[in-house]
Amino acid sequence: MAFTNASLPKFPAIFIFGDSIFDTGNNNYVETIIKANYRPYGQDINNGVPTGRFSNGKLIPDMLASLLKIKNDSVPPYLNPNLTNNDFITGVNFASAGAGFDETTSLFTNTIPIQNQLNYFKEYITKLKGIVGEKKAMWIINSSLVVLNGGTNDFNLNIYDIPIRGFKMTAVEYTDFLLKKVEASIKQFISNHKEYTFNQDLYGFGVRNLIVAGILPIGSLPSQRSSRYANIFSLAYSLDEQNNISLDYNQKLINLLTKLQQSLPTSKFVYTDLYYRILEMINYPDKYGFQETKNGCCGSLLFRQGVLCDTMALPCNDPSKYLFWDRIHPTSTTYQYLVNLMMKNEIPKFIS
Repeated sequence: MAFTNASLPKFPAIFIFGDSIFDTGNNNYVETIIKANYRPYGQDINNGVPTGRFSNGKLIPDMLASLLKIKNDSVPPYLNPNLTNNDFITGVNFASAGAGFDETTSLFTNTIPIQNQLNYFKEYITKLKGIVGEKKAMWIINSSLVVLNGGTNDFNLNIYDIPIRGFKMTAVEYTDFLLKKVEASIKQFISNHKEYTFNQDLYGFGVRNLIVAGILPIGSLPSQRSSRYANIFSLAYSLDEQNNISLDYNQKLINLLTKLQQSLPTSKFVYTDLYYRILEMINYPDKYGFQETKNGCCGSLLFRQGVLCDTMALPCNDPSKYLFWDRIHPTSTTYQYLVNLMMKNEIPKFIS
């Protein structure tokens, strides 16, 4: 799918927040077991040297930044001391695999929760102001694109697989609980104040252009199908129920973004769908050239029901024929389809 420069908005930078479908290598610098810095991860990029991406190749942030002609740093300045001053005004990725909006999610994974990612963004803005001056820094933040995702880990690690929250609330109640945290995070991004003035405590970060992704059809992920044979907690909700809960969350997220758009007209909130787009690929694989949509291309020998790949299991011969790379993360081919749809349907909404 071709995109002309004239049809695209111009962003000076892109900032990424979320979990493993956006993490391009941050967890390499974090003391966590949630890593993808070993083969076969990343076998189709970087000459096959693993980069920490949870797929066989590039992820959505890589593709999106490339199509928007923005340099995207795999590792943000707070984790990589070797970045130069010029790196502060391109694209920065704060996402961390295993993260979520709920603070308890990262207790299991020791990853960077989204709230901490926002704290690092605050530090980034302070450093950026010191490099380019306050006025230019705020122009960059005001004019840049922010992309946010999360929620899948929250449900899996708090309701379905390890129901730490599930003992106290239902999945529906948890949806409302989680969306309050999402709303607080979004409000922290936004400034509805006079252009170029900035007060972090009162007015947020000054973001004007925000894409928020819905969650995947969790009940259709290979990890959820396989966990039913190894985890009694996963039986509390059927796969269909898990998908319906994902739908409920996504619809309430859309409603939340609509409400925020009405109250903050100087900012632009855009929802990007992952649920129906992934589900269509599952239901109509031939349309996308997929031959396998229920199992991952790479697997696990050491832990038969493991979510991630291990080095003992050889991956499939052709990942482009697979919707999923491991038991939860899509292949690079799947991400390319998703990015093309984002470029067609969501990005043009930012053209003023």
